[in-house]
Amino acid sequence: MYTSNTHRRKPISNLFKTREKEGFFKVLINSHLRENKNKFREFFRLNYDQFNFILALVKNDITLPASNRIKIPISPNEKLAVTLRYLATGESFRSLSFAFRISHSYISTIVKDTLSTLKKHLMPIFLPDLSTIDLNKKASEFWTKWNFPNCVLAIDGKHVRIRCPEKTGSLFFNYKDYFSIVMLAMVDANYKFIAIDVGSFGREGDSGIFLKSAMGQKILDGSFGFPEKKQLPGSDKVLPHVIVGDEAFRLHPNIMKPYTRQSARHDKSKAVFNYRLSRARRVTENAFGLLSQIFRVFYQSINIDPMTCDDLIVVACCLHNLLREGYLEENGQAFFEERKSSTTLQINNLIPITRGGGFTNAEGFLVRDSFKDFFNNEGSVSWQEDK
Repeated sequence: MYTSNTHRRKPISNLFKTREKEGFFKVLINSHLRENKNKFREFFRLNYDQFNFILALVKNDITLPASNRIKIPISPNEKLAVTLRYLATGESFRSLSFAFRISHSYISTIVKDTLSTLKKHLMPIFLPDLSTIDLNKKASEFWTKWNFPNCVLAIDGKHVRIRCPEKTGSLFFNYKDYFSIVMLAMVDANYKFIAIDVGSFGREGDSGIFLKSAMGQKILDGSFGFPEKKQLPGSDKVLPHVIVGDEAFRLHPNIMKPYTRQSARHDKSKAVFNYRLSRARRVTENAFGLLSQIFRVFYQSINIDPMTCDDLIVVACCLHNLLREGYLEENGQAFFEERKSSTTLQINNLIPITRGGGFTNAEGFLVRDSFKDFFNNEGSVSWQEDK
């Protein structure tokens, strides 16, 4: 004989009402994530204290008052949670709407407004003006960790894949045959973003992007604020402080790029210089790799308005710096000891900008040759011959 137990169960409709009454965000945080630090960080990419720190910065700007039309507006906690979850996964707004019980059309508004507010509050803290950066300290870190003296930063650019914006023609169409926004970044020895330039069209060439960027103009007109020339360690050579980059950038007294592959193939001393420069320059590749590993939105075509996408990239870099600072404080170890699996992944949606550095500078050749002589004599390291 069949006996039903329906009367013993709580009706499903009542469960939904209970969750609506308590609020999905409270149920998610208080019942599932708050007691498990690892799960909380996996879900938001930030720990509980970092989440509350960010929330305190933006809470007033993203809080809407109750009205006759909306009795209980969505809380700032949920708005921040939705935005961070979008950055962490790159899920579609329709997918997030099922998870957070918010319509997908309103999620697009939440993400846009929250990213704009995050950018306004996070940039002064995690991407401050270059005049406030101690470049002498940055140079010391590069020499200690990457064996490149007088190097303050490394520079590189990447194409961030996006869906084709409406009525833009081929503006965002790049040399890899997809649509993108260009991000130009300067990175220090600890994989932190120090300065970024975001928003150039994908079709633009590398030289043009660098020349029109604020950081490029400051370097070329001498207003960047490099420290005074300094004697190389264990040598009588006095050279300017430099930024290292790849073939995409123009040679300059303050910008070092590798020798051409053909010339390095026939001159071992040039090959050694290329190795030492590449060893210092790879901090940019590692930083981009870690950025994509943490914020999986970069693993796919970003399907939002280009202006909002610019804000997304800036916010992701700021949050990346927040996480890097926390990592260094907790571990007290050099960041280059990070697991290889997290820094050597091939990131398909962050593609290098095109090669070819444009015009060069005569003094830049002399500075590069002086570094080359240093690396092959008093500044040599035991393993460079094998590499």
